[in-house]
Amino acid sequence: MTRAFPLEPSDEELRRLLDDAVRRVALHIGSLSSQPADGTAGAEGAGALARSLIEREAPEDPTPAGPLLDLLFEKAIPASFNNAGPGFLAYVPGGGQPYAAVADLISSAVNRYVGVFAPAPALVQLETNVIRWLARAVGYPESAGGFLTSGGSLANFSAVVAARHEKLPENFLKGTLYVSDQGHHCIRKAALLAGFPDANVREIPSDAAFRMRLDALANRVAADRAEGFTPFLVAASAGTVNTGAVDDLDALADFAGRENLWLHTDAAYGGFFALTSRGRAAMSGLQRADSIVLDPHKGLFMPYGTGSLLVKDPAALRRSHSVRAHYMPGMQDDPDCVDFCEISPELSRNFRGLAVWLAVKLCGLAAFRASLDEKLDLAREAVEAVREIPGMTIVAEPELSLFAFRLTVPGASRAETNRLNRDLLDRVNARQRVFLTGTLLGEDFAIRMCILSFRTHADRVHMALEDLRGAAQEIAHAAPKE
Repeated sequence: MTRAFPLEPSDEELRRLLDDAVRRVALHIGSLSSQPADGTAGAEGAGALARSLIEREAPEDPTPAGPLLDLLFEKAIPASFNNAGPGFLAYVPGGGQPYAAVADLISSAVNRYVGVFAPAPALVQLETNVIRWLARAVGYPESAGGFLTSGGSLANFSAVVAARHEKLPENFLKGTLYVSDQGHHCIRKAALLAGFPDANVREIPSDAAFRMRLDALANRVAADRAEGFTPFLVAASAGTVNTGAVDDLDALADFAGRENLWLHTDAAYGGFFALTSRGRAAMSGLQRADSIVLDPHKGLFMPYGTGSLLVKDPAALRRSHSVRAHYMPGMQDDPDCVDFCEISPELSRNFRGLAVWLAVKLCGLAAFRASLDEKLDLAREAVEAVREIPGMTIVAEPELSLFAFRLTVPGASRAETNRLNRDLLDRVNARQRVFLTGTLLGEDFAIRMCILSFRTHADRVHMALEDLRGAAQEIAHAAPKE
């Protein structure tokens, strides 16, 4: 029988679909620890599955829910990185906190509009509370503000736009900005999207600890001024993706103050460690930045799509992002009543603040703090154990919870050593208990271990260490004997 309104399921149909989906989600989450760390291993299989799913046209007729959920949970989802699992020690993970998933279901189901205060004042207030919590976490004053974004890339973009507006004239093409050679590539993309020529992004070399060199920065800023450019922003890092390095934030704040530069700090990975005493010490000076990027989908373990930008002076966001239209409702003058469309790039946006609000309210901030402290402990335990593996060298110590290392063999060339380390990485990942990634530090290939998932505990780190030892021994036994 054809329903009169097929886009509107009955209560019974909706409950049945939700029950089936929730059952599968619960089974999936319950089996995360036993799932392979990398479901794309044997990439031909995953690639073939993707190609088999190509559809040129949308279906005209409905498809039963059961087969669609089967496809998702039995085929498509398993054929991916298990970044929500405890063995994901590769890229900085998005943990997928379950309470946040419940919030996302509620948010999508009630579908309230929060881009403007007037349509949903109470819901906008909940998201504003989240911003206040984040600002307090990094040591910002009560007057600070900001907004939640889809991630660090969009947050860094808005920071560059705000700094451009505050520090440069309308014709801004002589403006230059500075980021270390270890800074995230989205800083360069943000500058390009903000209208700057690629050459205006000055890459500053890092020191032996992979931190921005202050002497090189000062020399480049002085040279640019002498050549008629207008330096306006320096982008510091509080936890780089490559090595977890934290720039000297206090020294950069002093320099930015003297040079009238906007100090922006990309703390997407490391910023939430400010909730811990050791993290605050490692990131001393974080609160002195004009703007800070934090990613709740990293250090607060939220689902992907939850980033944030915080600014010490929220009026700077309004000055650089506000555009009015006759059909829009009246905007708020009360600083406690925020219209997010006035301070961010988005007019249409989802209610992403509910995920953070509900998870923090249900768990309490102390639980997140304890989990972050656990990751700091695990990183320090892991780095000491890796150091003891014969031939292993730590090339980046863990300032937070990420470190880098490589296997070295006396007399081996750089190319041979790089090949050995790629082989070591492949052997560890082939065991499928953990997933690590590598990077190039200069011309040297190094392996990274990032311990951040709220599901990663001592047992999984011990598995990683066992697999590293075993793989290193296999390589040693395979080496030709003199």
